[in-house]
Parts: sequence; structure tokens; C-alpha cells
Amino acid sequence: MAALLRRSLAARLYGFLSTNSVSSLHTSTLPLIQETGLYGFPHLKTAKGFQRFVDDAIERSNELVAYVSGMPPAPQIIRAMDEISDTVCSVIDSAELCRHTHPDREFVEEASKASLRINEYLHYLNTNYSLYSALVKAEQDAHLLSEEAQRAAKHLRLDFEKGGIHLSHEKLSRVNQLNMDIVQLCREFNENIVTDPGHVDIFPASRIPSKLHHLVKPIYRNSSGAFTKSMQQSINKEKGFRFVTEPNNLCSILQWASCDEVRKMAYVQGNSVPRANLKVLDNLIAARHEFAQIMGYKSYAEFAVHSNMASSPDVVTSFLLDMGEMVRPKADEEFKAIQNFKREKIGQPFADLEPWDETYFTGLMKSLAFNFDSRVVAAYFPLSQCIEGLKVLAESLFGVTFRNIPLAPGESWHPDVRKICLHHPDEGDIGYLYLDLKSRKSKHPLCAHFAIKGGRRISDSEYQLPIVALVCNFSGSNSAMVTLNHWELETLFHEFGHALHSLLSRTDYQHFSGTRVVLDFAETPSNLFEYYAWDFRVLKTFARHYSSGDVIPKALVDSMRGAKKMFSATELQRQIFYSLIDQKLFGEQPSSLTDTISLVAELKRQSTSWKHVDGTHWHTRFSHLASYGAGYYSYLYAKCFASTIWQKICQEDPLSLEKGSALRMKFLQHGGAKDPASILHDLVGEGVINQRGGGIVPNLTSLSQEMELRK
Repeated sequence: MAALLRRSLAARLYGFLSTNSVSSLHTSTLPLIQETGLYGFPHLKTAKGFQRFVDDAIERSNELVAYVSGMPPAPQIIRAMDEISDTVCSVIDSAELCRHTHPDREFVEEASKASLRINEYLHYLNTNYSLYSALVKAEQDAHLLSEEAQRAAKHLRLDFEKGGIHLSHEKLSRVNQLNMDIVQLCREFNENIVTDPGHVDIFPASRIPSKLHHLVKPIYRNSSGAFTKSMQQSINKEKGFRFVTEPNNLCSILQWASCDEVRKMAYVQGNSVPRANLKVLDNLIAARHEFAQIMGYKSYAEFAVHSNMASSPDVVTSFLLDMGEMVRPKADEEFKAIQNFKREKIGQPFADLEPWDETYFTGLMKSLAFNFDSRVVAAYFPLSQCIEGLKVLAESLFGVTFRNIPLAPGESWHPDVRKICLHHPDEGDIGYLYLDLKSRKSKHPLCAHFAIKGGRRISDSEYQLPIVALVCNFSGSNSAMVTLNHWELETLFHEFGHALHSLLSRTDYQHFSGTRVVLDFAETPSNLFEYYAWDFRVLKTFARHYSSGDVIPKALVDSMRGAKKMFSATELQRQIFYSLIDQKLFGEQPSSLTDTISLVAELKRQSTSWKHVDGTHWHTRFSHLASYGAGYYSYLYAKCFASTIWQKICQEDPLSLEKGSALRMKFLQHGGAKDPASILHDLVGEGVINQRGGGIVPNLTSLSQEMELRK
């Protein structure tokens, strides 16, 4: 889940400010013994401080706008433009982080107000002809600029044009309104997912296994079936359970409930909410399509993909169909194996395989084939040891150590938050990392990397250090011991890959810092670091049983790897299906999309072996449709790139400092300041990418070999 917040939504939608957050505050100079505000910003000592935070950002940006409008030399134009982005995005992304994690409702509300205000100001910036003219001038004076500054001038100018600055006043006004509408619709889509997770009431209580009782609430009904207000059980009251079908809970009940009817009820309900998002999605599709057509594109997908490596929806779709064709034979074999297993297990030789069967029966099959029990695995991953795993990776690969930093009064948003300084013996401090990993009430159920501050060169002797927050939602925050399922460990390593991309990049401009790269390249480091979560040579350095302290056995890791591979084609096919949905919904002729449910159902029948359940609309809780419109395919691009990098660079010795240095120097440190195709070529050589239809697609060879899809 990933994510999903690689960049702030508002910043991604608005012109040259398509970056993560940064700030002009130098954390390394903050006296930790003094009171400060959230994330080290003095303004944010109180919730109302967001108002002043916005005021000061606008005031400083206006000063810089006036300076740029005076047409200074080209290097100063680019530097000032970068500081404008630095200043404004510090508000955008601090507000987003606060909205998703802060337990105080007042802070959340004030952060939301700040986000709306700064978005309004972005309209002014992104439609400012003086800024645009200055960028054109700077680009014409390219001989005065460094190579990175030339790239920045070009990208900034193109981003302005993506915002419609070249349009007539009437069209530009409409584009601005549509952009604001899109931001609001995306926010509404995501908020509906949280506020309407759905629930099912299950009677009798015995139909829910005891291992799930911590996820449910007891309810009672009298003999006629009506619910009683009393929570005291008596002779004429039947006990049941109410189960909230938010995604993590739903996954648990689909995995562990042996009762077919219970799984069906949970699946149908969990995939039929929030219903309000059907209309929100219709409006979002329409708004994005109108926006794209005003901008001169056939579809929003064409607009969104144009500047990426793929360059066009046709290239994306061709890539997805090729991958689908590659994976289909093995996915069909896996489907038949699950179906046969179910029929044998329940003693019905002609029983159909239903969507709510997949998680349950594949879990049983993995357990039988590999003596695999996810609860046994979780015992080796207490959260404290998993954080130790992050330290092992940072030190082994990059020579970087973790130093715990005391949080200043007011800096943290919850007692669970930790602050870490990444330190290199030769370079000194290289960045700061907040960890907010446990679930809690009112915290958005996401796992994401937030760049609070991007790195940038301020002078020859001074570098603004990046600050990021790694946010996850691991359960057990009220218990003494939080342990992670292995898929949660994989998620942690995934997000840490994003964080390292931000922390280790060393670009002159924050516009290119860390994850500020084209969308279909951004997920590559995160996908690469997932491999480390599966390698015994890595796991044995930190994975220890929470009680005995024993190192995780190699045999158990082998079982985990075998279980993962067992249905890998089915999972890859699912990701292709998701990507096709995203492309289709935001592709051409949205006027024909009068029923997104039918479209998704037809795509599922065409691209997978599984049924669509009538009446369900899973896609209304697929948040990536909002945050990654027409860009979800980027995960599959990254999966291919990461597979090649792992096999050619990392697999032989995953904790090699030499290999880690190559990753850092040839890849991570460049952020978006270098062409991604050049980065890949420098790192792994020929064969990692192919040219197609004017765009770039990943080579499928490494992934197909890894998954044994081609013999």
C-alpha cells in the first residue's frame, strides 16, 4: 500500500511545485532542549500555528516572486524558483502528514485549512506569467547553468505548461477550477474509505475463530432476531460478533474463518463499501477528462503518462498485456490447483472456486506444503527487532549508522514517535528520520513515506539535510509486544526504500531530491528493498524470537520463500488487473463509463481466472485511483527494474558495502536530477529497458526467470 503518498497530492497536481515537502529550517541547528513545534517548525507549537505557517510561506514566496520577476541571471532564477517550491511545499506536506497521523482533532482540522489555503496560493504561482517568462529566459541562457540547473529549468518550464499557462484566460480559469475540484474529490474519495469501512454481524459467535476475537465486538439479539441494548447475555439472548470490514480486518477473516458463509458475508460487504465513492469516482473521472481535453490531450491517461518513461497509454497497455500473456498459463495452473484443493477438502468434486475462497485455501495449501504458519513467523519479528533490521541495512550497505535523537518538546505528534539521525563517519549527519509505526485510533490506516524536507544545496559549504517520516499502521499499539507478520515486514522495508531514496540523495535542487522522479521510476528503490525482507542472510542479522531470542531458522525462511512463490503468478496477475482498471477508467471516452462496476467486472473476467461477484465494487476503496490516476502501472515497472537490479547487483552478497556504494552513487544520490534510463544503464548495463512506441518499457526477462514463468 504504498505508498499511495510518494508526493503530496496537491503538489503532484500543480505545475512546477510537483515535489515533496521541504523547508528552509535547518534541523541540525535546532537546540533540542528548547521547545519547538511539530517536525521542528516553531510555528507549529499549537494547532493555530498552521495559519501563521501559511502566512509566512506566502510572504516569503511573494518576495521571491518579485525577485524572479526582475529577471536576474539564469542561475539565480532557478535557485529562487527552487526556494519558492521549498517554502510552499513545507506547508503542503507538513499539513498532509499532520492530517493523517495527529491524534488531536484540532491539529487535523487546522492542517486541513492550511492545505486548502496553500492550494489556493498555488493557483497564483502556477499561473504567474512573470515566473514562466523568467524560466523561458533561464532556459535560453542554458550556457550559464550547470547540467542539473539546465534540467531543472526545462522541467520547471514544462510543469508550468502542464498547468495550462499557455491557455487563454477563460480556459486557464476552468483548468484552475478543475484542479481544485480534483483535489477535493481525491480527498473525499480517501476519507470515505476511512469513515465507511463497512461491517457484518455474525451469529452465532462460534462461527468466528478465537484467534480473531480481538478484531470483533460482541453483540446480542433476542430470540426474535432483534438486537437488544443490554450487553448482558441471558437465556433468551444469542451472542454474535460485529466485524468491521476495513482492509486489514477483512484479510484476517478471509484467511482464518473456516465457515464459507462467514467469508462470503465479509467479502461481499468489504467489497461493497464505500458506496458513496461510486459517485465520487464518476465525478473524478469526468473532471480529469475535461481537464486533459482542455490541455490538448485525448484522455487523462495520456496527460498523466506523457512525461513518464512510458510516454503514452498505448505503451503502458501494451506492456501490461505482454505481462498478462506471460503470466496467464501459470496463473491458470494455480487457479486449478486451488480449485482442486477446495473440492477435495470439502468433499464436493464439482464445487466452484469463489473469490472469498482464495485467501483461506491458499493459506491452507501453503501450510500443508511448507509447514508454514504465519503466527510462528511473526514471533520472530518483534517491532523493535525489525527496526534493528533497518539499522543493519543502512550500516551494511551504506556505512551509515542510526543515532537516536531526543525529541524536543512539541516536536512529536505522539509518544510512539522516534527520531533517528543517519550519520556517516566521513560525511557527518546526512538526514533525519521519524518513525511512527504503530496503529492507533484516528490514525489513517496507511503505510507511507512522507518527505517533510527535501535536500538541496544552499551554498558551497552548506547542504539542507532531508527529513522524512516513515509511517505505518502495525497493530498492537496497546500491548507490550508488537510483532509483525512477514508481509508487514516487507511493507516496512518497502517504505524504508523510499525513505533511503530521500535521505541519501544529494541534489543541488530540492525539486529533484529523493523520490522526486518520474512516477514510473519512483517505486524502484522500494521494490528493491522488499527483496531484503526475504533473504535469510539479511533476516538472520536481526530476526529473533520475541521470547527465546533464537535466530529465525533457515528452514522457516525457506518455507516462507516457498509459500510466497506458490501463488506468485496469481498475485502478479492481480496487479496487472489493477493497473488495467486504472488505465481504462482514465482513458479515452469517459462518457461511456456510465457504470464503472460493469467495466471492472468485465476487465476481471478478461484478465484473471477469477469471478466477479455481482453487486460488489471493490474499486471504490482502491485509493490509488485517486492518488495515482493512470499511474498504478508504475509498480509493475518498478517490479521489473528491481528484479534486474537485485539479480545483477545485490543477490550475490546482499549486505555488501561495495554493492551498496554502487546503489548509492549510481542510483539513489541522483534523485530526479538524472534521466532514469541513464541511471539504470549506468547501474546494471544493457538490457534492463526496451524502446517501444516512443517510450521505454522494462525488460521482462529477469522477472520471468525469478518467477519461473519461462523455461
